[in-house]
Amino acid sequence: MSAEELEQTENLRELFLNDVPLLDVRAPIEFADGAFPTAENHPLIDDLERHEIGLMYRHEGQDEAIELGHRLVRGERRQQRIARWHAFLQRHPDAALYCFRGGMRSQISQQWLAQATGIHCPRVRGGYKAMRRFLLDQIEQNSPICRPVVIGGRTGVGKTRLLSDCAAVIDLERLAHHRGSAFGHHPQPQPTQIDFENALSITLLKQVNAGNAPFAIEDESRNIGSRHVPAVLFARMEQAPLVLLEASDEHRVDITLQEYVHDSLAAFRARSGEDQGFQDWADYLLGSIDRIRRRLGGERHSAVRKLMRAAIERHATHNETEAHRAWIRRLLVDYYDDMYSYQLSKKAERIVFRGDRDAVLQYLQQNHLRDLPQS
Repeated sequence: MSAEELEQTENLRELFLNDVPLLDVRAPIEFADGAFPTAENHPLIDDLERHEIGLMYRHEGQDEAIELGHRLVRGERRQQRIARWHAFLQRHPDAALYCFRGGMRSQISQQWLAQATGIHCPRVRGGYKAMRRFLLDQIEQNSPICRPVVIGGRTGVGKTRLLSDCAAVIDLERLAHHRGSAFGHHPQPQPTQIDFENALSITLLKQVNAGNAPFAIEDESRNIGSRHVPAVLFARMEQAPLVLLEASDEHRVDITLQEYVHDSLAAFRARSGEDQGFQDWADYLLGSIDRIRRRLGGERHSAVRKLMRAAIERHATHNETEAHRAWIRRLLVDYYDDMYSYQLSKKAERIVFRGDRDAVLQYLQQNHLRDLPQS
């Protein structure tokens, strides 16, 4: 079967709008640098083989490199790779496959699949490079015309919880896998910047394509952990109407206790087990407070850290969590509130509404997000 006979697809918009499963045949190191939400990596050549073929290409030329590739991936090794592709396509018969540029690696994968299984899987014309370029272009095109309604409020008021009640939403913290604060770290690492941008671009593409209705988005800084919001979208967020969610200090402590203590500890234990998970979580709390020492000031940092250590020890020995309220309250009032008041002073002209959760949901339903549930 010649390369000209192998099926190709170039409707990238439909691939992403329809969440088409993607078979990524690049080497694992390439996949780790950046891929797409619906992609699985089942490479034609692994990292070492890719390195050896690359050396051959530089020193001896393309023909010799291709010959080396066929020698490295043959017999049982070739059959194993075809079997992985076959298994993927049995689970996802509507899939498309791609390599970096949609060239030789994806063509060889198509040929081997067709010869061994009779399955004709289309390859993406232009491969990963074209798909990545498309998504970057979509961020640039869709960000200026999208219609965000920014949900702001002090730390602990429940902004993320409110977003879960909005049918039209872009959840940046979920996409970045970070809570967007000094204590926002999760046990599992954040996605790469490329993966974050790809997922965000697809989400925004779907929102605009579905009619470009207003959507809720949390008031974030440009950086969410170690990931940053693309400049063009962040600029649009800074122009958008701002709705402030308000809550009592005690309710904020309740929410922060649930998120920073109960939910976070459960995630660490799910990763590392009961005892090690607790220790990792305790180290995460203490490390987080130490990272903001300079902004807290030495005296306040020392006081909050002392309360935190005492709460952790009480938690460990008596399985009681109420002591955490003391350091949480101090952190909210002494650190987050001062910082928030300063930031809010620069956004005052954008505020269109403020109120508690029920009032905000009612306002959004009546004025922006028509398909919200009744409060």
